[in-house]
Amino acid sequence: MNIPIHLFEKYNVATPRYTSYPPANYFHEDFTNEKNTRVLIESNQTNTRNISFYIHIPFCGKLCYYCGCNTHISKDQALIKDYVETLKQEILLYKNLLDSDRKISQIHWGGGTPNYLPIEEVEGIMALFFAHFNFIDSPEIAMECHPAHLTFDYVDRLIASGINRMSIGVQDFDSQVMKTVNRDESIIPIPELIQYIKSKGPISINLDFVYGLPFQSVEGFRNTIEKAIAANPDRLAVFSYAHVPWLKKAQQKLEAFQLPDAIQKVDLFKAAFEVLTKNGYSAIGLDHFAKPTDELSIALKSKSLHRNFQGYCTRETTGQVYALGVSGISQLDNAYLQNTKDLRVYKQAIQSGQLAVEKAYFVNSEEKIIRELINELMCNSYVSFEHLATKNGLKLEELYKLIAYDQQQIDGFEQEGLIIKSTNAIEITSQGQFFMRNIAASFDPKMKSNEKSFSKAL
Repeated sequence: MNIPIHLFEKYNVATPRYTSYPPANYFHEDFTNEKNTRVLIESNQTNTRNISFYIHIPFCGKLCYYCGCNTHISKDQALIKDYVETLKQEILLYKNLLDSDRKISQIHWGGGTPNYLPIEEVEGIMALFFAHFNFIDSPEIAMECHPAHLTFDYVDRLIASGINRMSIGVQDFDSQVMKTVNRDESIIPIPELIQYIKSKGPISINLDFVYGLPFQSVEGFRNTIEKAIAANPDRLAVFSYAHVPWLKKAQQKLEAFQLPDAIQKVDLFKAAFEVLTKNGYSAIGLDHFAKPTDELSIALKSKSLHRNFQGYCTRETTGQVYALGVSGISQLDNAYLQNTKDLRVYKQAIQSGQLAVEKAYFVNSEEKIIRELINELMCNSYVSFEHLATKNGLKLEELYKLIAYDQQQIDGFEQEGLIIKSTNAIEITSQGQFFMRNIAASFDPKMKSNEKSFSKAL
């Protein structure tokens, strides 16, 4: 992968990450509980029948300074248990809103640190799902795990409770980097941990890494990725650190050190990309890599890859997302509903039998088309404008007007080697993958007069 400096300088601008469309900073407070309940009931009637649940566990024992998540640092076991009991009430609230013939295809535990919970609490929540919902064959039940809280016994009981995918947040194997960002390292060596998990059956393992942190160097990060490959995970994710200290105050602590600049970040990613692809991993979307036999790689080849707030997934496991817990975002066909971040407000709402929504966005028919286009680019690096227009009952000219199609900009992407044009379609090249967010933004009419704040693209 060769990224010319002039392209880097041109495209390193504030750009949405497009985990949703419209992005989350367009969500607003213009809603009523009745309207939110109605849109949830209406979600039963859409073509996407599968159910995905996202469970947000905000608790952590200590704060990692780079973290951009909604977290609550606490060792108060009574508070944590009380939160879990509220979460169980929310699950039953959704049970009464969703059609009983719909099946769960995906459960994703995120945070915070989900495996910071006592294992008995995880077991209780999973048992509640199995008691009250039906599942598809081979659902994906995943948990984001902090390796500093994983023991062999905890792993055994996670698997027994139904977890079949673990995403382990290593972040870096360099102890200096980890100490600087205030993150504890794994209590079990990662290769030994992966070997143990795999000995328990067909459990898929993903390792997460972050680049752009203090004291990271190309040589050091290359060494980290080589160690990761030697541990033989099914997937790896290599995330760009988003420095937003105006939103996350703890990130200001990292400014006492020299953060890699944008060009250095590019070099860090290039090193990871080269090592991973040379060792047989396929590049998936913006920042994921998977073995060729992995279902994500297979879905990419057939251009059937999908994505939600929790990451990349296949069409088989894709469902409308119903979010549980503070700050969770439900991703419905017609709306986004974001829960409050306040633990007290969350508890009060759920105990009164109401949704704990803080912000919402109701997606219109035009935005759905733009969302589909951006998803195709971000997931499958390809979009056929002609197919998209026909599918949505539009003439090609009408679609081009809707997405503010700019022929000069498209020609520019092609001349820069970022896309390949064919008849009424474009495909993002391997070099263009690094600028995927910029390419997607070119079809977003909201970016033509953008007044929102985003992290930089690179």
